[in-house]
Order: sequence, then C-alpha cells, then structure tokens
Amino acid sequence: MKNNLYINSFSSISALGNHPEEIWRSYLQALPLFTAEDFEDEKTYVSQLNQAGKVLVKQLQEESTRYENLDPSVLYAIITARQVGHNLEKNTDIGVNIGSSRGATGLFEKYHQQYLQEGKTSPLASPTTTLGNISSWVLQDLGSSGPEISHSITCSTALHGLLNAAAWLKSGMAKQFIVGGSEAPLTKFTIAQMKAVKLYALYNEREIWPNRSLEIDKQKNTMILGEASASFFVSKSKEDAIVQILGLGYASEKLTHNISISKEAKCLQQSMQKALKEANLKTVDAIVAHAPGTRKGDWAEINAIKAVFPEKIPLITSNKFLIGHTFGASGGMSLEMAILMIQHQQFIPNPFFLNEESISENINTVMVNAVGFGGNAVSVIISKLDN
Repeated sequence: MKNNLYINSFSSISALGNHPEEIWRSYLQALPLFTAEDFEDEKTYVSQLNQAGKVLVKQLQEESTRYENLDPSVLYAIITARQVGHNLEKNTDIGVNIGSSRGATGLFEKYHQQYLQEGKTSPLASPTTTLGNISSWVLQDLGSSGPEISHSITCSTALHGLLNAAAWLKSGMAKQFIVGGSEAPLTKFTIAQMKAVKLYALYNEREIWPNRSLEIDKQKNTMILGEASASFFVSKSKEDAIVQILGLGYASEKLTHNISISKEAKCLQQSMQKALKEANLKTVDAIVAHAPGTRKGDWAEINAIKAVFPEKIPLITSNKFLIGHTFGASGGMSLEMAILMIQHQQFIPNPFFLNEESISENINTVMVNAVGFGGNAVSVIISKLDN
C-alpha cells in the first residue's frame, strides 16, 4: 500500500468486555455470551454489554445532562472513541467516521410510539435520531475540528469507515482518523425484522451453542443480534502503531434478493482479491470471516474463500458464535479480534469450522471480511509490524 497506514490504538465495548485484556480472556474461554430475553412474550437470544459496560454507559449519562437523551448507539461510540483518542490535544483536526447499520433505533421507536399515542412528539426526536448523531457527538466530545462522516452500509459499515479514512489520509486532507461502528439493535422492532426474514436463531433452552457461525451443514439459520461499538485510531505514523494496514478491498454485486449475495459471494471474492493485490500477497495466515450464522451467508463465504485461495485455505475463524451479529459494528469487532490474535500470536478457533491446516504458531497477516445487505463486501488485511 502506498503511503503506509497504521492502527495506533483500538477500543470496543460488547459482551466480550471493555478492555483488551478482558476481551482476550473472553476469547480464550470461548463461552457463548448470550442471554434469553422476553421479546413480545417470546424467549429470544441476544448478546448484551456485560455489567461493567452497562456501568460505563450509566456513568456517561450521569456525567452531563447533554448525554441524558442520546441513543445507546451514540453513547457506546463516545465511550470507545474516548479510549482511542485519550491522548489527543483539544481542537485537533482529527477526522471521525463511525457509522451504524440502524442508528438510533431505540429512540426512534420510542418517539414514534409517542407520536402514535399522542399525535405529537418531542423536539428532541429529530436531532437525536439522525444517523449523523454518532460521528457528530464523538467529534464534539473529543473537541476536534476535523471532518465528521456518518454512514450506513449495513453490516460492512465499520470497515467502510476504514476505507474512507484511507482515502482522506492518503490524499493529505487529514492526518489522523477515528473510525469504527456502533450498534444498539436490541429493540422489539429490530428483532422482529430479523425474525420476519427467518434469519434469527430459535430459542431452545437445551442449546449450548445457539449461534452456529461457520457450521456449513446446519439445517436452520442461527443469527443472533448483539450490541457493541468498536473504534480505531488510524494514521500514517508508525510511532506507537499496533499493526499495519497492508491491503483494502471492496466490491458490490448485482442483487437477486434484497438480503442475498450469490452462492459464490462474487462481491467478497473481488474484495479479497483487491486486498491481496494491494498488499502484494498471495495468501494470509488467517481470515476472520463475516459468517453471521445464516445457512446461505456462511456457505457463500466459504465458497468465496476457496475460490480465492485454491491451493491452500488459510486458517478461518469468526467471533459471532460468541457475541452474535452486531450489524454495523461487526466488522470492527472482527478487526479487533484480528489485532488481538496478532498481538498474542495465537489463533482463536471457531468450534464449528474444522481447519484443514494445523494451527500455526505464527499469526502475522490476517484478513478481515465484512458483507452487508445490498450485495457489498469489504476485505482488510493487517499485519504484524516490521522490526
């Protein structure tokens, strides 16, 4: 990649935890982090912030009245962005691009219900439910005077933020960016939408592994929604860098259905090939797959990986068997998993995918995939820093 790019810091908040050490322990334990909650009198699997994460959110709300009426998706983003931007000087020109698939869905449902009942709604309804809320509030909280970008490119939103940052940084229009995704989708209407398209895991009190991400021969869809935010500080400076960004790829394909991709996931094949070409690599040590736990989605991604790596398939894993699908934050959560594996030089396997190769002791290059409704895909390759 011309004009080398680096990730200098990262932070997330999810069921896995709120600090890198805690999150890594959760990965090593490999225990599903789902609870069964009542939605419309029906038990439903969800993945929630852990108790410490919920305390952080409450503390932020109590910090100032300006945070009291913000959607959780905005609050989660502020928390993680503060962690990656804690050394920033005020009034810097840092850019912010933190997106979301659904945005302030909790507040939107609340204010819409108020409108249906009363025929009117709060003056806060419009300014607190716009999708631009996330990056604009993060920018304000950090005291930055740089550009702010918010977007929804469905489940590949966080990695599209990384694409945007790369363009700004390589053009010289910005020197540093905070990117990522934030999602708080555990609302009745959002979950009802996923159940309507028959993607959601059915509740079974005997089930130990309700999300069977990467299980190729599963007989039913097992997607589960989770809440999370992941943020990354990206720059052209190698100083204090954690990993290097070697390659970025993206693609879209013609849709045959509103939520589908082709059986061979052509968009994903193209995005992986672009990332490999930019990185000047023929293969990588490992891939963190998108793999949401759906029958067609997981199968299509494996087909795409086999097509791109015909001679030797890299180690493949995912984290959705632990935390479910966090929509616009999912690419960020996968990127964090990749960073942690490189830092610890240890591969975290997915119990539902039998890798053909033995687990390598060297995890130096990792590809991260994200696929979204609309037939779009993003692939990112990161590497261990050169000495």
